Amino acid sequence: MDFKTADHAETVHRTDTATNEHGETVGETRIHESRMEAALLEEKPFAWRKSFLKLYACIFVGYLCSATNGFDANTFGGLSAIPSFVDFFGITASNQGLVAALYVIGNVAGSFFAGPCADQYGRRIGMAIGSAICIIGAVLQAAGQNLSTLMAGRFVLGMGAVLVQTAGPSYVVEMAYPKYRGQLTGGFQACFFLGTIISTWLEYGLNYCDTTSSFVWRIPLAVQGLPSILVLIFVWFIPESPRWYIGRDQHEKAREILVKYHGDGNPDSQVVAIEMEEMIEVISISGSDQRFWDFAPLFSTRSARYRTFLVTCIAWFGQLDLPPTSYYFPLMAATAGITSVQTQLLLNALQTPIMMVAALCGLRFVEKLGRRKLLMFSSAGMSASVIVITACTANQAGKPAVGGTGVAFLYVFLVVFAFAWTPMQSLYPSEVLPFNTRAKGLAYMNFMVNCVNILNTYVPPVAITNSGWRFYILYIVWDAFGVVIVYFFFVETKGRNLEELDQIFESDHPVKASFETKTALTKEDGTIKVVDHE
Repeated sequence: MDFKTADHAETVHRTDTATNEHGETVGETRIHESRMEAALLEEKPFAWRKSFLKLYACIFVGYLCSATNGFDANTFGGLSAIPSFVDFFGITASNQGLVAALYVIGNVAGSFFAGPCADQYGRRIGMAIGSAICIIGAVLQAAGQNLSTLMAGRFVLGMGAVLVQTAGPSYVVEMAYPKYRGQLTGGFQACFFLGTIISTWLEYGLNYCDTTSSFVWRIPLAVQGLPSILVLIFVWFIPESPRWYIGRDQHEKAREILVKYHGDGNPDSQVVAIEMEEMIEVISISGSDQRFWDFAPLFSTRSARYRTFLVTCIAWFGQLDLPPTSYYFPLMAATAGITSVQTQLLLNALQTPIMMVAALCGLRFVEKLGRRKLLMFSSAGMSASVIVITACTANQAGKPAVGGTGVAFLYVFLVVFAFAWTPMQSLYPSEVLPFNTRAKGLAYMNFMVNCVNILNTYVPPVAITNSGWRFYILYIVWDAFGVVIVYFFFVETKGRNLEELDQIFESDHPVKASFETKTALTKEDGTIKVVDHE
């Protein structure tokens, strides 16, 4: 395919004659059967050009939605260890579980409205509405004078969080430049740790305040609303998703955005031309995103069920990998001779920056290794880590060194998990879901994630009490099973535009189809020729 003279791919067999007709070959690159990948080779975009810096700023507003969830998901756990907070609201062993669970219950309730909201009013409005609800929830908690207000705030916060967790990744993946989609979309989930780092270290620092004043716990509750405030301020200065405009039959608005942010202002950009052509071809203006009540397309066809199955796998294997680490630190730290509350809080606070660094490092390999290899490596490493953690748990009584080894391998597990599964939880579902069901599919994923979290939060304490360390064998097997599922069922999405993935899922063997490649030959005159493999 010569991009300077043709709009569509010219398919030829690789022969010396074909090569010589276009001059000497000066470069050869193996690519997927993708017009977009060949166009990217032609344009060779610079990652730090001015238009991309503007694009990254827009996408960072979407990232703040993930930071919102990071704040909300971790603040209450730390506060429950502060005596003044527990005494003020009258939190006891009998009601603590319900207070904690109300955030998850709000998540589940909001899941039914999150998709339709982002579809009907746009990704930006979805983020704005969710952020406004989160702010209300944070205010209710920070200003609460009784347990009922705190519980109401937890529920409202959970509803708002799932709205931004649906609209945010949809916006990011739809705005991301094709060449950097893996890194940019994977970065969404990595920014979850921005919230957890601030909340855990804030609580750790306030723990040193020698006071019984309520500001020690009201400040963390109020800070939960910080990323939502930032989203609500800046969301009006970023463009709407071009794919949302295509779905509303507003092609010129979509093209203007793509030319500005993807084409570097060049209206003749091949990347923009291919994106527009494929979006118009694939995105239906009468799709299910136009009907807020219609979730049927997630299951109505074979390809739709395949996509939904992959999204379900991401939810289950990404969450049911180990019991919440709060169950491990008190036991292993005490056995290792760590009895100081401050030291245990420090160990807990160290989790999040370590995981964030691991997640950011993993982003460097998303496009190099592909999604499948990264996930299989991570799941295998997780299973191996849990084997060591289980062995240490079974033999740590009276052996501080064994307990210390268990603590160390818990960090190994978190690093291996965050390296792949953290970025993939936002990237992979956003890629495999088509535009017309993307928002509802992500809402479905959030629903599944919360169902798994409820299961994984309340079952382990009972199971560990009854069966001890043997219960952890479940996670060894489950993580290893994840390797098998990824190998046999996960398609490789690397190197393709979002709309190009449709033909993969429509094929009889999606996994095999996702690995079909061609060769791109670079000529002396700068043209690119795509040839088949014999």
